[in-house]
Amino acid sequence: MKIAKYSLKKERRFRIDFVLLFCVILLVAFGILMVYSASYYSAELTYKNKYFFMQKQIVGAVIGLILMTVMYFVPYEKIRKVKYPLFILSLILLVLVFIPHIGVRVYGARRWINLGFFTLQPSEIAKFAFVIFAADSLSKAREKVKSFSGILPTLCAGALVCLLIIMEPNMSITICVGVTMVSMLFVGGAKFKHFALLAIPILVLGVLLVVLEPYRLRRLIAFIDPFSSASEEGFQLVQSLYGVANGGFFGVGLFNSRQKYMFLPFAESDFIFSIIAEEFGFFGCIVLLCVFLVVIVRGIIIAMKAPSRFGCYLAAGITTVIAVQVLMNVAVVTGSIPPTGLPLPFISAGSTSLVVFMMAVGILLNIDKAAHMASLGKTKIYDDKLIPSFNLFHKNSEKSHRV
Repeated sequence: MKIAKYSLKKERRFRIDFVLLFCVILLVAFGILMVYSASYYSAELTYKNKYFFMQKQIVGAVIGLILMTVMYFVPYEKIRKVKYPLFILSLILLVLVFIPHIGVRVYGARRWINLGFFTLQPSEIAKFAFVIFAADSLSKAREKVKSFSGILPTLCAGALVCLLIIMEPNMSITICVGVTMVSMLFVGGAKFKHFALLAIPILVLGVLLVVLEPYRLRRLIAFIDPFSSASEEGFQLVQSLYGVANGGFFGVGLFNSRQKYMFLPFAESDFIFSIIAEEFGFFGCIVLLCVFLVVIVRGIIIAMKAPSRFGCYLAAGITTVIAVQVLMNVAVVTGSIPPTGLPLPFISAGSTSLVVFMMAVGILLNIDKAAHMASLGKTKIYDDKLIPSFNLFHKNSEKSHRV
């Protein structure tokens, strides 16, 4: 009896999805390596320290690992208790970027807050703050989600976050939040007519954003034919395509990229996938994307097995953010969609992004642990219903029972 109790206690404490954890740690470690490879030349020229970006990435990885561990041990249902403070804080941070001497202006955009010893990118925090808010809102409105009033809080919160982010301006993160919002509404069971109604203003707004901002229109034209403006708007995409093409099937080898020698702007951040393609080739890119695919699939499985609606929606939202950013980043680098700045999760240089994504993975691991313990009947469920399994996420089992 004592052995059985000890085994259960040990299993309760250390149950973990090792496949997901291993893939994320692998991505983070590979990201540190590639940040160094892509930045050592520019870092030496700019900061007289070729390890500058790599050191920042290591610090971000260490902080991210600590916070990921914390989120693994803190029951995920407790996160919903801070949804309002967290969401309001994220909005305040988004507003602070517009205040002089606090917000940092780089290349005409205000996306960072200067905290003295480091800079913070509020939009990275706002994405997941919105996911938590939407997951809680949709789980509580499960009986009303078929009506417009049931999805209105999620729509208003998403629209507010998108508005503040597009004002920075940061169209890529705005699109990411928008797609995540639509995905979570779908998972939550919103009706098709709601999506049809949303499509009209979204399309109109998208056209207006392009037309009203000349640089976006120039980027769109450059995307259609980047070589027609290879020294101007099309420069970054052309250089990225050169890097991808130069990699061939197996690449030119680690540290041997040519594009990082000040040819490709933001080689260590938004366009790091181009450096990866050049150094590891098509084969290396496929391997990397397969690792990302495993992470995404594990996230979907965790969402489907979540023991509560809130856990399901939360896991689905986190997984959507990861999937959207991976797809958009790769599409931009390969010229599949117009250029827009968006980091590659766990890989691109940027401590805020790395820390927040690793925390989100900690939440996924926590939901997986809770699902396992719920299946053993050894854990408390905070929702009024225990959902043994979700069919296509939002169609819950008719055999759900009260706890």
